[in-house]
Amino acid sequence: MALPPERDGLFRAPQSLVLEAHVPSLATYRERYRRSVEEPDEFWDDIAKEFYWRNQHSGPFLKYNFDVTKGKIFIEWMKGATTNICYNLLDRNVNEKKLGDKIAFYWEGNEPGDSMKISYSELLHKVCQFANVLREQGVKKGDRVSIYMPMIIELVVAMLACARIGALHSIVFAGFSADSLCERILDSNCSLLITADAFYRGDKLINLKQIADEALEKCKDKDSPLKNCIVVKHLGREEELVSDGICSKSPPLKRLCQDVQEKETESSKRFHPKTPWNSHVDLWWHELMKNASKECEPEWCDAEDELFILYTSGSTGKPKGVVHTVGGYMIFTAATFKYVFDHHPEDIYWCTADIGWITGHSYLTYGPLANGATSVLFEGLPIYPDVSRMWSIIDKYQVTKFYTAPTAIRLLMKYGNEPVKKYSRKSLKVLGTVGEPINPEAWLWYYQVVGEERCPIVDTFWQTETGGHVLTPLPAATPMKPGSATFPFFGVVPAILDESGEELEGEAEGYLVFKQPWPGIMRTVYGNHQRFETTYFKKFPGYYVTGDGCKRDKDGYYWITGRIDDMLNVSGHLLSTAEVESALVEHSSVSEAAVVSHPHPVKGECLYCFVTLRDGQKFTTALMDELRKQVREKIGPIATPDYIQHAPGLPKTRSGKIMRRILRKIAKNDQDLGDTSTVADPAVINHLFSNRCDTVL
Repeated sequence: MALPPERDGLFRAPQSLVLEAHVPSLATYRERYRRSVEEPDEFWDDIAKEFYWRNQHSGPFLKYNFDVTKGKIFIEWMKGATTNICYNLLDRNVNEKKLGDKIAFYWEGNEPGDSMKISYSELLHKVCQFANVLREQGVKKGDRVSIYMPMIIELVVAMLACARIGALHSIVFAGFSADSLCERILDSNCSLLITADAFYRGDKLINLKQIADEALEKCKDKDSPLKNCIVVKHLGREEELVSDGICSKSPPLKRLCQDVQEKETESSKRFHPKTPWNSHVDLWWHELMKNASKECEPEWCDAEDELFILYTSGSTGKPKGVVHTVGGYMIFTAATFKYVFDHHPEDIYWCTADIGWITGHSYLTYGPLANGATSVLFEGLPIYPDVSRMWSIIDKYQVTKFYTAPTAIRLLMKYGNEPVKKYSRKSLKVLGTVGEPINPEAWLWYYQVVGEERCPIVDTFWQTETGGHVLTPLPAATPMKPGSATFPFFGVVPAILDESGEELEGEAEGYLVFKQPWPGIMRTVYGNHQRFETTYFKKFPGYYVTGDGCKRDKDGYYWITGRIDDMLNVSGHLLSTAEVESALVEHSSVSEAAVVSHPHPVKGECLYCFVTLRDGQKFTTALMDELRKQVREKIGPIATPDYIQHAPGLPKTRSGKIMRRILRKIAKNDQDLGDTSTVADPAVINHLFSNRCDTVL
């Protein structure tokens, strides 16, 4: 058992974990951390040596500028070295490490009983085949490929095939709308789209191909060069027959079919929509794969060549295309995965994140595969078909390391301990959280009920932009405090600044910034380097600015206090208030809108919207429904407002700026407004307070 928390409120790993850990003590962490900061070239070069490099770097190991007053912002790690990340994830593991027969992924479908597994050598063959397909479609190094797919193995195959030939993948979360997909295709000028026919998320049918078609129509209207769409037959796969007779569940991959062959599964009884088809544009994945060669020479890329683009919400409303590069991203995701989850060869690892988000890129695909890990890839929802689904999967695959979001933990907490205790979970060794700060109550439930007080929790803080973990405990080394992201990862140097940009020492609260680059930091915003500099480096020259508030306690532990810009964190997904506001204002009845965050018992934060109507318009339930629908269609279901309040007027400064600080107070019914001397019309505030929505805290 883990030691009980001491009087100082610290929780520690059990001795059994410490004995086999890569970093077994706080003293070991501190020594390695010191070296990583004082001698970053040597520290990261040692990690880089674990990988295959076609050519070594010619110039300095690291060159950078974080200070906008001294010229262009740039970061270069190992420039001149050449490698291929797909080769390192697959070929190296199959050929050098002899892991060809090791399982890379256990795929668990939306329906229990719908599952498959794929080994490293099978994954390598599929990736080579699809890389050849991409080349036949005219995709070459530097081209951008948009991927809009559910959580299926073909998604991993598609992204690694892009990496193999030096094309950039731009993955769009399959919950995003046609507008969001179109915007991302246009911004990065994608030459190809890869999608699937349809999928079920719980009991809800998502007609993915139909949404993709809508997006392509919108792209065509805007002169997009995208000509073709490759479609995986996922939901319709039962209709296909695999020639070797192993299984009829999927044309491109063999499913584990003992359950399927013995009895009809729920998914096979379900409605399968007819896939809309345009023979001039659309191509079936399985038909293209049929005759593709299983051998494909990788494209050797410079360490600083672009690997992928992933869009994250921007405070201006237009999503930013975050760019990560080959070499630095590879060694950083590999190192963080190994040390943060204390990975060992016999582990079964499960990250519940969707690959459409950075967590799925770094800690479901690149980090685990770089370490030769076996992972679970889950298509479904935590409470479908029942609230024990997560725990049943943990027992089914004997999961040892489990990584999920505080939103999921709070959701499952609501159902009590019984659904958890129905299952053994004895295999679990390390638990992790990602996406937002975890409240101490949820942390303790996760620790005590799910992990039975024997599994340390790694509460990881990082961003799409950072590429990997930047503040995090290490399971055997870091005494844990519920809700704290604890200490920086190797090579990461945090600081806390006040409003004037002064560094604060000791106990402090302010802006969280970083003083020097680590290998996995983003390099630019795609097609807009100026925006990269303005967003992350202009406010405090010489520092990377996270946009998050942070406090450091007397013991040096870091606690993330939330966004300090116009961003919201809903269920671990970053949303821009400007993006939601513009979606609301597009409705013909709305003249102005302001969106703020409101605490939510499950999602952490939710959207509280104030809308001002045009003259002559009435605020009705029907209008509220229309506005919610509009936001869903423009952005996606994750952005659906929880509360919409009619606001005949909004609190503004005399210069006309909306005072969101006051709106946040109104949303929470907090009368302590602070200084209101700059409000142009104080009567507006009283009116809004007396007409608040009934909220749940």
